[in-house]
Amino acid sequence: MNPTEILTNLRQQGVHIWVENETLNIRSPKGVITPDVQAQLVAYKPEILALIQRDRNLGHGSSNVPIAQGLSLQTIGRLIGEKDNEFNQEFKQPIIDPRLMAQRLTVTFRPLLKEYKNVDIIKFRAELQQKLQEYGVKVTPWEQATKEFFYEIKIPFINLKQTIKTRVVKTGINAVIDVDRPPSLRSIAETFAAEKLYQFYSRFILKDRKISVTGIARLIGWAEECAAKYVEDPTNTQIIILTELDQEFVNSQTPYQQKIKIGLNTLVRTFSEIVIGVSSSQFSILNMNLSDSVFSRNDMDNFVLKSLIPKVYVPILPLPLSKFQLGKYDPHESIYATKLVTLSNHLADTNLFPPGSKLSEVIKRKSHRDIVNVIVNGRTGVSYGFVAYAEPPHYVGETEISESDWESLDPVAEFTASEVRQNAIGRRYLKTQIGAKYRFKQIPDIWILSARSGSNKTNLNLESDILRIGLTDRLLLQLPQEVDPQVVDIKPSYDVYVMLAISLGAALYTPELIKDGAPIVHFHGYPIFEWFKPNEYCVGVHNPSLPCGTYESGVFNFLGIASLANQQINNHALISLVEPDHGTNFIAHDLDYLVERLKTGCAEGQIELGGKHFASLKANIDKCGF
Repeated sequence: MNPTEILTNLRQQGVHIWVENETLNIRSPKGVITPDVQAQLVAYKPEILALIQRDRNLGHGSSNVPIAQGLSLQTIGRLIGEKDNEFNQEFKQPIIDPRLMAQRLTVTFRPLLKEYKNVDIIKFRAELQQKLQEYGVKVTPWEQATKEFFYEIKIPFINLKQTIKTRVVKTGINAVIDVDRPPSLRSIAETFAAEKLYQFYSRFILKDRKISVTGIARLIGWAEECAAKYVEDPTNTQIIILTELDQEFVNSQTPYQQKIKIGLNTLVRTFSEIVIGVSSSQFSILNMNLSDSVFSRNDMDNFVLKSLIPKVYVPILPLPLSKFQLGKYDPHESIYATKLVTLSNHLADTNLFPPGSKLSEVIKRKSHRDIVNVIVNGRTGVSYGFVAYAEPPHYVGETEISESDWESLDPVAEFTASEVRQNAIGRRYLKTQIGAKYRFKQIPDIWILSARSGSNKTNLNLESDILRIGLTDRLLLQLPQEVDPQVVDIKPSYDVYVMLAISLGAALYTPELIKDGAPIVHFHGYPIFEWFKPNEYCVGVHNPSLPCGTYESGVFNFLGIASLANQQINNHALISLVEPDHGTNFIAHDLDYLVERLKTGCAEGQIELGGKHFASLKANIDKCGF
């Protein structure tokens, strides 16, 4: 084989190959890199390095290159539910390589005040700017990233008008990086006055009608000290704050419930999406996932590439209801809804699912609550983790066909004909590679029962807390038939793409795991490596740190399941899909089995919330199999 064929063949078998500092790096499922393959890689190393570098320079990425089981990222993205809709006429190409993400990002650094003296943060800030530029992020000077902006505020009844002149960060900037700036006495007084004005205006003029983020910012922005006041479009531009490292937050002995309180208060106080804590020897990163990951100052390259860039490229945003075709279902008629309630009750003893936080209790200022309310699509609270139950995959006709039957099928709009085709009744079939053999499998309809966003994950109400989510040729959402969504805050979890990707991946590549339905859970922690038993598998430890609620994270979970296909194992009892800086997803063949394993792990200290055990998984990555 020539170098191109070698590279393509390895990617089709789930091998991830990349270049760092002119070194060829390989992450492979077990058994793929044989001595013969190693010899080929050594012989053609310069040519393979050049091919990977060429793809990177051209910005091709792997969207249309088969990377796992013969499938392209574009196909995987469409399979797990990312579709065109009336608001988004162009399909969003999956990008999962942080270097390609970097090339699509533009950030700016807000200038420091002359009196700012924190040496550690100043040094970190300069190094961060350099590393971002080295990886291809465009760093635009503040004056070029901002523009002059004039707006007028009008005080009701007395008709006093005031024109405010400021600068705003242009919409095309992905992030503003600033330092934590303690408020002055003057800014505190101005903020108090602005907040009272906003409350008055909202109650008597707007009569509590919703207005845009920009509209709110115009009413309060003149008094704000934080970087958020300079942002033209808060839904497009993230605020990243550099501040002193909070030692209590990163201490592994601090209870996770206390870390939630510290983390949320830090994000709200700085009114930012990402906070980086800095000391002379360490730094941490915090976002709404509330990870407590700590990095050495010597680990700047890995942090910028694998943690910061992905978080800026794919911010945390919930799936809007416009993505779904809405309907109703009767939870009393679903045995899987009942199983989900049982699962939630059993998980109460693990303490892996802390109580959710109401935004109204965390965010004290009404103006800030209203801004967050717009950004998070009307959600009134945040919770940590999810519980779901996948129904058995639904097929119509043959679940698998021969290659000759495949060749007779018709193409499917939006898919590549070499990967997906359909029969006369519209059932779609997927050409996928398992080992050296191509298989032609029907793409089943996937249905999951999922706890609504913000619910108590360990005490679900059958009649009001459980949504039924479907994945066919589009996303479907069924609400409990007795629930009025205008009265009850009943919205899907941020992690819908992840749940569906895991379920579809299991149906295609580990069918024995899901044939009778399967419990799926996610919590913000990790098991230690020694916790795993035979027929239990861990994947994803070295993935980029993507936030929840992103369809890119769904792609990684699908790839994680697919990577197990080449191991020729038919009795997967449990799969752990790790999401760095976020937590762990589990899918198991049986409810009681999963509950027992999680309870045992927690009782023996082998599973904990927070990042305490993540280092154990990284150290044993070869044994984990990905």
